[in-house]
Amino acid sequence: MNASVATSTYLKECAAQIGLALQTSLPLEWDVPQQLRDAMQYSLDAGGKRIRPALVLTAAQAINGSSLHYESAMPIACAVEYIHTYSLIHDDLPAMDNDDYRRGKPTNHKVFGEAMAILAGDALLTHAFRLIPQAARQSDVSPEIALAIVEDLATLAGASGMVGGQAADMLGEQGITAIGELEYIHLHKTSDLIVFSVVSGGRVGGADKSQLEKLALYGRNIGLAFQIQDDILDLIGDEQKLGKKTNSDVAQQKVTYPFLIGMEESVALVKKLTQEAKTAILEANLAEPERLLQIADYLVQRDH
Repeated sequence: MNASVATSTYLKECAAQIGLALQTSLPLEWDVPQQLRDAMQYSLDAGGKRIRPALVLTAAQAINGSSLHYESAMPIACAVEYIHTYSLIHDDLPAMDNDDYRRGKPTNHKVFGEAMAILAGDALLTHAFRLIPQAARQSDVSPEIALAIVEDLATLAGASGMVGGQAADMLGEQGITAIGELEYIHLHKTSDLIVFSVVSGGRVGGADKSQLEKLALYGRNIGLAFQIQDDILDLIGDEQKLGKKTNSDVAQQKVTYPFLIGMEESVALVKKLTQEAKTAILEANLAEPERLLQIADYLVQRDH
């Protein structure tokens, strides 16, 4: 089995475990309007690669090789998937990207209407912050670590992080946005949540300050590479594999790396960022760095 196939298998196994945990992450005994619960679960169950929560679990185990940290990190893995899912629901809305399909299925607002889709996103965002303390209540994660993870998530998913990147993306236009502004968009819209994923996993695993800094650099670089690869796939990808229409960035006159620096340089930049991410991991002195290294390579080679 080659490394790419092994990594794909590993990520599928992670996704299956995360999917099971997500099924019970919103307590069944809570009195929630059924349509709201259905709308939340519809997007949580839509599939996807579950890269962010998988990185939480992988980083947690990478620090000293303990599978106990992997289990302790599961509530946080669910939390980041909640945040990511809410962002996709809102991103697909008519006022944002106005997309009809996500992961091969009709987008949330196409099924449940705009108002319920907005509320489903709101509920997912809010519930993510309830999930993190469960890591402390149910395992050996200290309250101090849980508090630091909450603070990280509020920072990296909020106005100075993912939401700020989304806002800058909406304000950007072809012919106006420069390369520095585009980097800002990608670093915050995509990288920040990936940084959160690996750093929060590292915190659960007991990483020291230097290791956390190296994990953050890894997350920054693979996040930026991941988004540039998305820009590339939007132009040359297979719609069936992507689960959404290609050339959507062009149709909406969005600025992308291929638009600004060309396809060849974009491909080269993805490779450069990936190598720098792997170097950071090798310098972090982790007990089990292999999975993080393999995931970095896998993300470069993906076609969807």
